[in-house]
Amino acid sequence: MAKLNIVFTASEASPLAKTGGLADVAGSLPHALQHIGHKVTVIMPFYRQHLVKNGIRTKPMDTTIEMWADGVLRFCPLHEAKVGGLRYILIEQDDLYDREGLYGPAGGAYEDNLLRFLLFDRVALEAAAGLGKKVDIIHCHDWQTGMIPVLLKTQYQHHATIAHAKTVYTIHNLAYQGNFSPDWIHRLGIPSHHYHADDFEFHNQINCMKAGIASADAVTTVSPSYAEEIMTSEYGCQLEGFLLNHAEKLSGIVNGLDIIDLDPANDDAIPASYAAGRTAGKKVCKAKLQKACGLDVSEDTPLMVLISRLAEQKGIDLMIANLQGWIDRGYQIVVLGSGDSHSEQALQHIADNNRSQFHFYRGFNEKLARQIYAGGDIFLMPSRFEPCGLGQLMAMRYGTVPVVRATGGLKDTVTDYNRSRGDATGIHFSDATPEAFDKAVEQAIALFRNKTIWARIRSNALKRDSSWEASAAKYAELYGKLLAT
Repeated sequence: MAKLNIVFTASEASPLAKTGGLADVAGSLPHALQHIGHKVTVIMPFYRQHLVKNGIRTKPMDTTIEMWADGVLRFCPLHEAKVGGLRYILIEQDDLYDREGLYGPAGGAYEDNLLRFLLFDRVALEAAAGLGKKVDIIHCHDWQTGMIPVLLKTQYQHHATIAHAKTVYTIHNLAYQGNFSPDWIHRLGIPSHHYHADDFEFHNQINCMKAGIASADAVTTVSPSYAEEIMTSEYGCQLEGFLLNHAEKLSGIVNGLDIIDLDPANDDAIPASYAAGRTAGKKVCKAKLQKACGLDVSEDTPLMVLISRLAEQKGIDLMIANLQGWIDRGYQIVVLGSGDSHSEQALQHIADNNRSQFHFYRGFNEKLARQIYAGGDIFLMPSRFEPCGLGQLMAMRYGTVPVVRATGGLKDTVTDYNRSRGDATGIHFSDATPEAFDKAVEQAIALFRNKTIWARIRSNALKRDSSWEASAAKYAELYGKLLAT
């Protein structure tokens, strides 16, 4: 395939600014695409305080883009950053982007989010047009960039370098669609003739995700199973019928990991290195984690771990319902995460009363997270839905065997022991109930006690290829098909 000129537009990208999995994809997939020979530029907002906090060095470019937005002529300077050989173009507008939260205060959303990201979308298209070379693909991510395919086809055809670019729109989580009052249509100059039920109108509101689905040349999700699930009433978030109408351009490609950074054989954050075929270091990591968390140090006691946002989607209630029973059976559990206050309080209460068996760390700590992935025996991920999920990929990368609900990317990436024992990497359960979850955990515990079987499952997990290379090749294939039409 010929070398392509690809532009990623995203509201976040790791390590510049991150709230979730979108940032991991926007920060890793471009590197993988460059590795197989393509040129990629990532365009995102200039989040000043996040860039400073994350130690990202930037330099001003000689370009300032003027753009009207909500009756105000704004001057948007462009900045550049290079991370690991990948070029980022950052759009400055401090009153909109230099805020503590990327999308809102804790637990909320900024009222001017459509203004913030419509301005970003327009300036991103102008910046892409100014790259000096014809752009082949513009790859958009989630609702914040959903208007870009519409704008490109209706208002930016005068830019020769982007006029013929094909657009790919990736849905990372269908639950967050970007719904806003139609008052913004005229305030922001959004193409009003697209405001109807077959495009971005949704229950008398603007729906940015519908805009991306309707106007993009291809739509992807982050796993094949999730692509199928979102066309059903259970997972479709009221867009299942609309997605069925666009099913011919919908596909799923699983996410990957930066396997160079996430490597138990070379990770300075964990107390001992290990790999498939030499796992003694994992025992050291377990003992160190038990000690650090105030648990009894015991190689034979099963240590279950969970790293997650504490929310209903993640099935945290299923775990809380089982915690005391697992403790009573003598198991150990370590949880790292934050989220809804009810879950936090419940976990803290259990931790306070079972200090030698259960440890709860409220919040997020990257170094501790890696130590948990490395030190655990069993990784718990009982999500009600999971577009792809990265936790199970990281757990397997560190040889911690996942117990997951068979949904979305969890079903696609974890090989179930009950279906394929020889190459199993974990255990599935189907029903989103405490009883089904407990049954799967008990099976994992039984396998853990059989050292021969457990060693094989753990080795399979450690050997699993979770790199971006295969997924990047699939995206490149998709890009090629679009350009051939």
